[in-house]
Amino acid sequence: MAQMTIYLDNELESKVKQNVAAMGISLSQFVSGLIRKELHEEWSPAIHQLAGAWDDFPDAKSLRDSEAHDCARESF
Repeated sequence: MAQMTIYLDNELESKVKQNVAAMGISLSQFVSGLIRKELHEEWSPAIHQLAGAWDDFPDAKSLRDSEAHDCARESF
């Protein structure tokens, strides 16, 4: 497991220590949890709930049906 050093001003350090004490976790657990949250690789449930939210957006079939034919390309 890696160790890292971070620098915080006194006011921020005090707030962090108060929060971890109130949460009953270690400073390391708190910081690693914040980092893990920021680096998540999956979309949040709020993003998933947006699926289908725009009724006026055309579906894939209608987009493909309206495609124009590609023009002839020059050979190399």
